[in-house]
Amino acid sequence: MTTLHPPAGHVLAGRYRRVREQTLQLCAGLSAEDMMVQSMPDASPAKWHLAHTTWFFEQFVLGRDPRYRPRDPAWHFLFNSYYQSVGPMHARPQRGLLSRPALEEVLAYRRHVDEAVSERLLRDQDEALAPLVTLGLQHEQQHQELLLTDIQHALWCNPLLPAYLREAPRSAIRSGSMALEFLPGREGVLEIGSAGEGFAFDNETPRHAVLLAPHALASRPVTNEEFAAFVHDGGYREPSLWLSDGWATVQHEGWQRPLYWQPDLASVFGLAGVRALDPAAPACHLSYYEADAFARWAGARLPTEAEWEAAAAALPVEGNLLDGAPHPPQAAARPGLAQMYGDVWEWTASPYIAYPGFRPLPGSLGEYNGKFMCGQWVLRGGSCATPCDHVRASYRNFFPPQARWQFAGLRLARDR
Repeated sequence: MTTLHPPAGHVLAGRYRRVREQTLQLCAGLSAEDMMVQSMPDASPAKWHLAHTTWFFEQFVLGRDPRYRPRDPAWHFLFNSYYQSVGPMHARPQRGLLSRPALEEVLAYRRHVDEAVSERLLRDQDEALAPLVTLGLQHEQQHQELLLTDIQHALWCNPLLPAYLREAPRSAIRSGSMALEFLPGREGVLEIGSAGEGFAFDNETPRHAVLLAPHALASRPVTNEEFAAFVHDGGYREPSLWLSDGWATVQHEGWQRPLYWQPDLASVFGLAGVRALDPAAPACHLSYYEADAFARWAGARLPTEAEWEAAAAALPVEGNLLDGAPHPPQAAARPGLAQMYGDVWEWTASPYIAYPGFRPLPGSLGEYNGKFMCGQWVLRGGSCATPCDHVRASYRNFFPPQARWQFAGLRLARDR
């Protein structure tokens, strides 16, 4: 680590303000009532996201100074998420019960912490400050996406199906999908994981060698039209297509179509409200179980995360991310792999486990990623709700296999 000299402090302080402001902008169209709703245990109220991301900076950045006094010590219990080593926390499924502190108090809390962090960035030369603030900003960007996926689920639970966006750009629905091709992937011994350039979470390290057998990747993600064919063909009624736990979930939850698809299979609920289902856009809000079952139905499989990263590493990080359309659009015709970044996170066939030689961050921050390396699956590439400067080829997202409320789709792979 290098010492944070004043010029670097000014640059980081500017980024700090931009990221924190973007979170507030995402909440600009929400009412106080919207921001208290918790529609399921896996989701959190928008107000809690605002408070928790602030608590993160208070706990891990400002808390380094023994002279700092928390805005309200009782909030430590309310807004800690899962950092057991720093103290107990309010039960996750009950975050929607936190009517107090009021939204105005949470916003004042953000202002208080923002002023303190910004002031410290401009004057402090603590060599650990820059990496901690950078981690906190990456953490906040993760919560920006979660805020959007959680509010979409909450509004979907409302019988009125209200839109989050009053005016939203809509992609034109063209006559057909871009042709799908299977393109040869890289093979042999190569390296994946963070190369040490720029920020990376600890779970992206260390960079290590993998052996890839001959394989091919689909040129684009699976589309709504293709997934609708799976639905019409009885895919949700055929147990031979599903993993055992997946089939049990389908039966228990009564799944018949992707989350947010309307019963007519011609419309879908999104951040812009109910709109026509674009047949050529990537299928979205799929669980790992659904992605795996579709791949089996299609006579293919899901790519491993090593196969995905080996292909994506040669491509620029560009696509429909948070600064673009609020839903996955159609791909423009282009040679090679399309839509690797943005639009939808792509489920892989890889369980979320540690890389060889993995070492979590020291102290309480070691709970950030490593403790979740059990029972979850890796997704790659980002989505239309991912901040554009947050994703990279080595980025490992992860969710349990039954999760559907994220912007998750799939890309097919085959052995060669």
